[in-house]
Amino acid sequence: MTAEQEAELLSRVPTGLFIGGEWIDAEGGKTFDVHDPATNAVVHTIADASPADGIRALDAAVAAQDDWAATPPRRRSDILHRAWELVQEHKDDLALLMTLEMGKPLAESAGEVVYGGEFLRWFSEEAVRINGRYGLNPEGTGRMIVSQRPVGPSFFITPWNFPFAMATRKIAPALAAGCTVVVKPAQLTPLTTMFFATLLQEAGLPAGVVNIVSTTTSGKVSGPIIADPRLRKLSFTGSTEVGRRLIADAAQNVLRVSMELGGNAPFVVFDDADLDKAVDGAMAAKFRNIGQACTAANRFIVHESIADRFANRLTERVKAMKIGRGTEEGVTIGPLIDGDAVAKAGALVADAVHRGAIVHTGGSAIESEGTFFQPTVISDVQGGSDILREEIFGPVLAIATFRDEDEAVRLANDTQFGLVSYVFTEDLARGHRMIDRLESGMMGLNVGVISNAAAPFGGVKQSGLGREGGAEGIHEYLSTKYTMIPVDPGIPS
Repeated sequence: MTAEQEAELLSRVPTGLFIGGEWIDAEGGKTFDVHDPATNAVVHTIADASPADGIRALDAAVAAQDDWAATPPRRRSDILHRAWELVQEHKDDLALLMTLEMGKPLAESAGEVVYGGEFLRWFSEEAVRINGRYGLNPEGTGRMIVSQRPVGPSFFITPWNFPFAMATRKIAPALAAGCTVVVKPAQLTPLTTMFFATLLQEAGLPAGVVNIVSTTTSGKVSGPIIADPRLRKLSFTGSTEVGRRLIADAAQNVLRVSMELGGNAPFVVFDDADLDKAVDGAMAAKFRNIGQACTAANRFIVHESIADRFANRLTERVKAMKIGRGTEEGVTIGPLIDGDAVAKAGALVADAVHRGAIVHTGGSAIESEGTFFQPTVISDVQGGSDILREEIFGPVLAIATFRDEDEAVRLANDTQFGLVSYVFTEDLARGHRMIDRLESGMMGLNVGVISNAAAPFGGVKQSGLGREGGAEGIHEYLSTKYTMIPVDPGIPS
């Protein structure tokens, strides 16, 4: 990828706020820079929204709500499907933008375009399948109509780590259900969402149905929107700490909320596991997106009889990984998102080593203009280590051991989080027991990647509320309405 190609693409990325179908400057003309974490160079300069700009975006969403809710489902479906087609036409542009602003290798960015695009296609199909029910009540005195109505104007706060997929995973079901939206993309990675908005325009989306406000003052812009009584839904993907505060804020107006929060995924490998499958699964579950994923395996809980072999084989694979800017040929590990992420990874490894863990490879930051951390494998991680309690969000694979199934379950469930778990075993009965015993909203059995637009994504415990994707995803944006009609003796029941 040449500098000229990058510059040409960036020239097509809007710099303003997308409100009411128009790209406008922020109040006072304020702007901020977006940086490439691989080089720390400025990628683009864009509008920095004020609280007043946020309310203007909500005004636009509210003004468009009734017409969009009344738009025939087939029309909503066609717009979403056309958006999916445009994503396929611009897949290389979207992938490059993600790599420039977030740092992931270009091949992974291309994979995210495919994954994120599927939410548009899936929910284009779900838009025409919103249904209810009709029937006589048990007493025979009336007929019941149960229907589904759009929740109403919705506010989305999306994270930096999957800037395309996290936008489509929220926007697509909302539009399919008939809801208008305001989106606040992450300050670190707003460009992909902004470019996607141009594709929605081209797909024929009416003005005001989707509004985008980028800002460096997230709390100040989000607060008035959440407090506004016209807002009916809040969806957030990010840390549990921030999610708790947003839930409290949303409670003031009793908003519908969807929260996809932190994870601390266990990756359990039993002594009867196919080691080839387990190693392949571990590489996918840990190093996808440079380890910066809520679904990333965080704690590798391996039977003591195979732990050494597992660690040695992983170490060989990790040592062969190529580190560099995501646009470079063959790179598999790009930079972490910022310096804080690098410092956190280093501190977690240092704490584990202090408590007795062994470093097989990596373990430290890489000195460069960017924010790189060596892909790392450590074993013999002791109980009480910070790395077993905190979400790593980096390319560090930490191995602890267990003796029997009960201990494996206890260690896996020993966390406040419950987003996803991974289990490798060739014993089918044990696999089914793990489905029942592990406290997580999702599970991969002998697989290291589970996300799919057709499946419900979400967790239990402090990993969140609600589900995104699947048949369940559209119901987060629908309200159930019940109507009673008295029995007319002249109409057959």
